[in-house]
This record gives sequence, C-alpha cells and structure tokens, in this order.
Amino acid sequence: MQKGNISIDAQNIMPVIKRWLYSDKDIFLREIVSNGVDAITKLRMVGGAVEGEELSVTVTLDKKKGEIRVSDNGIGMTREEVDQYINQVAFSSAEEFLKNYTGEDASGIIGHFGLGFYSAFMAADRVTIDTLSYREGDVPVRWVSEDGISYEMGEGSRTQRGTTITMHLMEEEKEFLEGGTVREVLEKYCGYMAVPVYFEDIEGIKQQEKDAAKRKKEEEKKKKKEDKDAGAEDSFLEDAEEEAIGPVLINEVHPLWLKAPKDCTDEEYKETYRKLFRTWEDPLFWVHLNVDYPFNLKGILYFPRIKRDFTGQDGQIKLFNRQVFVADNIKEVIPEFLMVLKGVIDCPDLPLNVSRSFLQNDGYVRRLSAHIVKKVADKLNSLFTNDRESYQKYWDDIHPFIKFGSISDRKFYDAVKGSLLLKTTKGDYLTLDEYKSRNGGKAEKKAYYTTDAARQAASVAPFEDKGIDVVVMDTLIDSNFMSFLEYSGGADLNFMRVDADIKGLQDETDEGKDLEQDKLQERIRKVLNMPDLTVQLEALTDKDTPGMLTEDEQMRRYKDMSRIYGEQFAMPERYTLVLNRANKSVQAIAQMEEGEKQELLIAQVFDLARLSSRPLEGDELKAFMKRSNRLIDLLAQ
Repeated sequence: MQKGNISIDAQNIMPVIKRWLYSDKDIFLREIVSNGVDAITKLRMVGGAVEGEELSVTVTLDKKKGEIRVSDNGIGMTREEVDQYINQVAFSSAEEFLKNYTGEDASGIIGHFGLGFYSAFMAADRVTIDTLSYREGDVPVRWVSEDGISYEMGEGSRTQRGTTITMHLMEEEKEFLEGGTVREVLEKYCGYMAVPVYFEDIEGIKQQEKDAAKRKKEEEKKKKKEDKDAGAEDSFLEDAEEEAIGPVLINEVHPLWLKAPKDCTDEEYKETYRKLFRTWEDPLFWVHLNVDYPFNLKGILYFPRIKRDFTGQDGQIKLFNRQVFVADNIKEVIPEFLMVLKGVIDCPDLPLNVSRSFLQNDGYVRRLSAHIVKKVADKLNSLFTNDRESYQKYWDDIHPFIKFGSISDRKFYDAVKGSLLLKTTKGDYLTLDEYKSRNGGKAEKKAYYTTDAARQAASVAPFEDKGIDVVVMDTLIDSNFMSFLEYSGGADLNFMRVDADIKGLQDETDEGKDLEQDKLQERIRKVLNMPDLTVQLEALTDKDTPGMLTEDEQMRRYKDMSRIYGEQFAMPERYTLVLNRANKSVQAIAQMEEGEKQELLIAQVFDLARLSSRPLEGDELKAFMKRSNRLIDLLAQ
C-alpha cells in the first residue's frame, strides 16, 4: 500500500480550491462528469472501444450512503497515471495526452485544467477513485483521500475498464443528496455533453418500484371486482408494458447548433428554443452561427418578442465550451445590448481560466465579440433586403433592441443604419432616406414625431393634413436614439415633437394681422398668472384650431431624460402659446372688453391647447370642468 502527500504544497492549494477557485459550489459535478467524458473521448481516439459498446457516464445518487458516484467506461488509468495526474495537483492529464497523441481528431477533449478533479473536495469529505486502464493486463487501482492533501493508493477490485469517482458528501452539503437538486445541476451543466450522461437515483428508483407495484396491485383488485360484478370467474390482468424504471438520460449528444444550418428545420429551431429556455412561446427569428474561420464558433441566437423599454426583459445567452455549459451572459463575449436576446454560443477556443467561469479579457475575445455582432447585423440586413414584409412585422418587437445596439456600438449602427425604420402614425415603415425623400420639401430636414399618437392626435392631425409623415417614438430608448441620430449618427434630420414646432403649419393669409401681440400677451399672462408665458400670433392652416401649446424640444428631452434616470430637478415650465390669428374666436377674444367672459375664454383656449399634449389632472381638471360649466351657462343665457 502506497502512502504519501499530494505534491505542490497542497496544504495551501486546497483551501483556495474550496473557497475561491470555483465561484459556484455545484460546479464540482460538471468537472467530474467532464473528466468522464474526456476519458471516453480518449478511448475513442486510441481505438480502444469495443464495437457496438455504448460508451457513457453514469451519475449515481445513493442518499442512504451519503454518496454521489460518477462512473465511466472510458480509457481508465494505470497506477503511474494516477500518480502523475492526480497526485500532482497542477498537472493536466488532458494536455499531456494531447501532447503525446498524434491522431487527427483531438477536438473532443474538454479538460485542460489539472485542478478539475479536486473540485470534488468542495462538497466531499472523502473521495475515492476506482479505475482500470484499457491496456491489456493492467491491474486496477484504488485511490482514497479525505482532505485532498494526503492519500492512500493501492490495488483495487474493479474488473471493467473505466473509472468510478465516489464522493462522500460533507454534512453541510447534504442538499446534493436530493434527487431533484442533482438532476437540475446535471441538466444545467451537462445537458448537451458529447457523450450520453445518465442519472440514477437509487432511492428514487426504489420509490418508483414501490409505486409501480402499488398501482399494479390496485389495478388487479379493480379488475377482480369488475369481473365479480359481471358474474365472471376471476381473471388475470394481461401483462402490461413495464414502466421504464432506472437510469435517466440527461443530455442531448448532438445539439442543433453543431449542425449545418441547411440541415435544420424551422420546427427544430423552435423546439430547441422551447427546451433551452423552458417556454411555450416561439421566437420571432434566429441567427445560426456556424463559423470555422477565423474562429471556431457555433451557436444560435434567438430574437424573442422584446418588451417595450426592456422592462422585465430577461435575455439569456448560454456559453458552452465543447458542449459543456460554462455560464450565462458573459459580458466579455456577449455585448450588453445583445443580452436581451436568447441563445447559445459554443466556442471551444475561448481562453478560460481554471474554473471555466470567467474569460480572460484578451484580443481574441474582443474579436470574437465583434464577429458575433457582425453576424447579428448581417441577419437583420438580409431579412430587410430579402423579406421586408416580415421584417416590418417584426419591427415593433425588435426596434428597442436595434436602437439600443446602435447607440452602444458604432460598428453595429454603421452596419444596420440602412435597415433602420421609422414607423409613422399611418402605419408606414420608412428608412431614414425614405423619410427624407417623402418629406424633404415639406419638413425642411425635420422629422416630426409623437410620443403618444392617441393623446396627441390633435397635434398630429395638422401635419398629416399637410402630407407630412409623423413618426411614432413611444419607448424610453427613443429619446436617446433621436439625440444619437442627430449628433452622432449623421441622419441629417432634427427630430421635433408635434407640439414643439409649428413651422410648416403656417398660412400666408393676412387675417388677424392687425391684432396687437404684446397687448394680448400681457393680458393672457395676467389672467393665467403665468408671467413667463410667451404668446405668439400666427396664422395656421387649420383655421378651426384656436391655439397650440409648444415647448422647446431640447428642454422637454432634458426633463424626460431626468425622469428616466430618476433625477429630480426643478425644471421651469416654459411654454409658448401659439394663437391662431386666422381663427374667429381668437380674433373675438383679442377685441373683447376685459371681464369674466374674456378671462373664461382665455383660460379655456389655454387648457384646450394643453389637452392636445397631455391630460389635465387634479386641480387643473377641476378648474377646467368648473369653467366649462360656467361657459355653458353663459352661452345658454
């Protein structure tokens, strides 16, 4: 019996492994199962597999013994290999194997970290290895350690090629003795590994067998009663199909993202989406990443229905390394604006550290990230060019994402700017160039927009009557997006809300030209008690409209942005009341003697103008209702 201490100052390394090296404790199962997958991959590479034999990894939960066992029928280890790869902590058996192996296909090896096995000590207070090498005539080896520092190694009793790692769990890690917990961890990390992974819950199987026997007994009893009631002799149940009880297959060995796009159907894409993200909702469309050069990159990115303003939007992009789950939403690989998407990326060449949970921030990763962004942009442009009708149907769902991406990543914007659409109040979808072409002569490089087409309908109507397209900008991202287009995006358009500007709505008539603007402004300021209110007399094309209330565009955006970011600034209310001098009521009010009637009409015109932009609330609404009733009384008299 050989005894010894594990090399490389294990007394110092083991606390690091247990407390710091792996960020999530459940990761020990991923590491041990990955080692089993590697053992099978190595066996195939050296041609040691028996024809027709199923090569697999089985995870057995034995709650009664307090153990989890991970068994494989892979390449196994000799005594010398256990001494070299287990007893020397920082030595990677995967790297040594690949260095010595001269075969063509070495792409299936997962492990490149000698510390992976020692993750078992994060949850176990005793770990046992029983292994037998594939080499003819080799003897089995048994290795035991209770702390990952000292060990005992001798001849084992295993008779079949492969390795079993038995982990006796610590008292404080008993949660991993629950069948539901272990299965959930295996499905999370091992659900798409390249070798079949089975889960066997001994206590669960026993309970299944009891339940099946109980059901069979109840069915027999029920049948006998039915026969007796019918006056027939007792009969026996026909042999029913036996219920499948035993190890359960956890993983899908050949995931869709590793296939060529031409070999995948729409239904397969949707089925994979529903399975990955446990949802009944179908995605809008998807991007299949299948790149061999300059990156080894496979994956599928799905466009879900993106909620307005991203509220409650939980995107999820799962990162895999050789079909082994690494983590969700790693920002070094997936830019923030892509995080509203859902999908999977499998990149075997990622420079992972020992825990496989974080990426080194190097040039390769940045180039990979840029490549993913380019592929998403290419998909959007292709859809716009080849199937614009479908693209326009998707636009209401995906436009917040595209706008956010344009603001966040200049290269993305440059790639998709030809596919950016502006939705109008009439339901048209126009590119920036199309909008300028249709409205250039009427809007003077302005794009008029509404944040609420229904509420601002009165302000929208005059523009539509003149044939000017009004754009719908009704999500939180739109304020930032418009500023981006104006200052950075080179759109050659200034965005103005329909109640911010009356240019383009004026009439050339001379009606009301003799009205005194300064005198009227002084009177209106006094009646409304608004000393800073600007009153402007203009002839509008819609003669039925007495007035419009406008607010400086930049001032409004500043206030809107302050609200979005939760900053409470006391912003002054600065409006311009544009009175329509071509309107008969305005002319009458201007020439009317001072008194109750004029005051009521001035206040009513102001509130009607304000109502075209926003609803009246509280005291404003009470005053409006009271005044309206008084005006009805006066008219009735």
